[in-house]
Amino acid sequence: MAQIVTLKEAIHKIQNGMTIMVGGFLGCGVPEQLLEAVCHKEARDLTIIANDSGILGDALSHLIVKRCARKLIASHIGTNKETGRQMTAGELDVRLVPQGTLIEQIRAAGSGLGGILTPTGIGTIIEEGKQKLVVNSTEYLLELPLRADIALVNAYKADKSGNLVYRRSARNFNPIIAMAADIVIAQVNHILDDGEIDPDEVMTPGIFVDYLVQKQAREVPNVG
Repeated sequence: MAQIVTLKEAIHKIQNGMTIMVGGFLGCGVPEQLLEAVCHKEARDLTIIANDSGILGDALSHLIVKRCARKLIASHIGTNKETGRQMTAGELDVRLVPQGTLIEQIRAAGSGLGGILTPTGIGTIIEEGKQKLVVNSTEYLLELPLRADIALVNAYKADKSGNLVYRRSARNFNPIIAMAADIVIAQVNHILDDGEIDPDEVMTPGIFVDYLVQKQAREVPNVG
């Protein structure tokens, strides 16, 4: 059963040098309060696995700007110019992976598979140093599973057992990432009692979730 913890208690689980997976897609479905806490903690030498490195100014981008990461594995960095600058300057190790390949590598880790075969990247620099296999006369790259020490996900609601429900497009990569880490921390808008979520609604079973953090309401500034 998942434990309900404070933001401070959850972030205490993150230590320097860990590999951290982050759910979301260009700001949608990103666990922003968890990421802000990681930045505030000033964690260092992290390996970040995510679809992207955020939009400059958002919580995910701050991990790069504040130099919390030494390595980034992502499919897109174009919305955060600081990522590109650090990569070009040799200050950040960036591994760009085709989006479909990236999420399937994560899925493979969560499903206990030894890897995936994909034709994507054949004949390009992506194939350098990788094993190639021929199946039914077609050449494939063997891409190995990607697993993390900790996954940070964002859900709309959860019950106290940790069963998660995502909201519309904010679902994106979160359910798959929640299967591929040793520890899963979920930021959720609403925490309900057990039995209040219809089993047919559950998108991530509680068996995958270790900690729940209640998302804190933000004050809306008075602009009147």
